[in-house]
Amino acid sequence: MTHRPATTDLDIHPLIAGRWSTRAYADRPIDHAKVVNILEAARWAPSAFNAQPWRFVVFEKSGDAAAFARAFGTLAPFNQGWNTNAQVLVAVLTDTLNAKGEPNANAAHDAGAAAMALLLQAHAEGLAAHTMSGIDADAFRAEFAIPERFKVLSVISIAYHGDQQTLPAALLEREQGPRARLPLETIAQFGGWQTAG
Repeated sequence: MTHRPATTDLDIHPLIAGRWSTRAYADRPIDHAKVVNILEAARWAPSAFNAQPWRFVVFEKSGDAAAFARAFGTLAPFNQGWNTNAQVLVAVLTDTLNAKGEPNANAAHDAGAAAMALLLQAHAEGLAAHTMSGIDADAFRAEFAIPERFKVLSVISIAYHGDQQTLPAALLEREQGPRARLPLETIAQFGGWQTAG
């Protein structure tokens, strides 16, 4: 496993600092029980009114190669290129309606919380997981008969960590480049909104 902890300004939990979105995957099957464990972590994410609007459509290459290939076919070509060794694809969906059939304004936020729990559990299990927005959501919806009320948000690919040196040069450069985030003072304002002067 490639260890690339974030260089944070302050100490944060190693599980969070250590999680990153690699593209170097090993062509090695993942045990189904481990996949279920990752989904169990997502199940316990918080949500507004405990609505739990997230839904996951899971494709395991070793369990159902045909279904996996159908899901893989809906990924953007760039994502197909580096995901050849991906073992699991998890489509992240959210129910856009609440129990009363009204729009759920928190649906995407809550599904994001569940997806983050999934990513952290995958990292804790020694797996690599990478979230992608590059999916043809309409094609995925048609391919798997997804009801209209569910929005396709992203796909997470999961595999064991692989050898970075197998990546094309452009991806290897991105893989080995510095991990960066906006400074804390850019994303957090204390006491109210501050207008730049």
